Amino acid sequence: MTKPDILVIYPTRANAMAKLEQSYTLHRLDEADDKPSFLAEHGPYCVGAVTNGHAALTRADLEHLPKLEIVACSSAGFDTIDTEALRARGIAFTNTSDALFDDVADTALMLTLAARRQLFAGHAHVVSGEWGRSGPYPLLSCIRGKRAGILGLGQIGRAIGARFEPLGLEIGYCTRRPRDAAYRYFDNAMALAEWADILVLAIPGGDDTIGLVGGPMLEALGPQGTLINIARGTIVDEPALIAALVSGKLGSAGLDVFLNEPDPDPALTALPNVTLYPHHASGTVETREAMAQLVVDNLAAHFAGRPLLTPVYDLPARGLQTA
Repeated sequence: MTKPDILVIYPTRANAMAKLEQSYTLHRLDEADDKPSFLAEHGPYCVGAVTNGHAALTRADLEHLPKLEIVACSSAGFDTIDTEALRARGIAFTNTSDALFDDVADTALMLTLAARRQLFAGHAHVVSGEWGRSGPYPLLSCIRGKRAGILGLGQIGRAIGARFEPLGLEIGYCTRRPRDAAYRYFDNAMALAEWADILVLAIPGGDDTIGLVGGPMLEALGPQGTLINIARGTIVDEPALIAALVSGKLGSAGLDVFLNEPDPDPALTALPNVTLYPHHASGTVETREAMAQLVVDNLAAHFAGRPLLTPVYDLPARGLQTA
């Protein structure tokens, strides 16, 4: 029996790749020296693709993939992928949000506590000997009783809220429409920022959210406010963020994502009031393995005519391709 042809735009974990090799003929675009020529040669007979949100898949690329039926993305974010072009072609698309929301929410909690309680500055106070020379570290402000605004209340946003509740934080959120949640609802992001002491970004990247969080919103958070970003670096106007942190119009920030990765702006990384993490919120062995397995399982479901496990959007009925 002939194995389906799969284009590997971006590889996933080794265990998952071994499973894919057993079931499919893999065409390794990721390993090709001349990627345009490779795509032109092998793309026309590929019926599936494996990729990641860090790799582009454009409308022009799809012209070389006339038989493509499904794209399985091994990340939650996919702003480099033209999903409108996929959907217009009736191509199924899956991602892995279901596998990573706990680890990402844990990271949001970690960054919030580290930024608010100045973990790294406190660490330096001990290591440098300043504690012994100058005495105790300055007093800070309690977490309990503060207001935490979550911009976006999908799986990740809800998991963040669940972790914030035991801290005694008052929680609000902003989405396009109210959700079934016991948190205060705001119908626009600026109103949420004006209300909040801590603003957590948990919305998708992409054209609709580029620079959404700019100077006015950062200033609305205020000199005692904290911005936490575990979403995408493009959501924040980074020069405005740097200016707000330098001027003191924003108190602090905890960032897992940046505008330019893996080389963020030195003007940002040199600031004493930022806590930085290297886009590693889902970076545990267990979660990355689960994400990779979802790629395997979604492809298997598609080619067996079963509902997809984690479709990003529904397609018009065509067999049992979508859930």
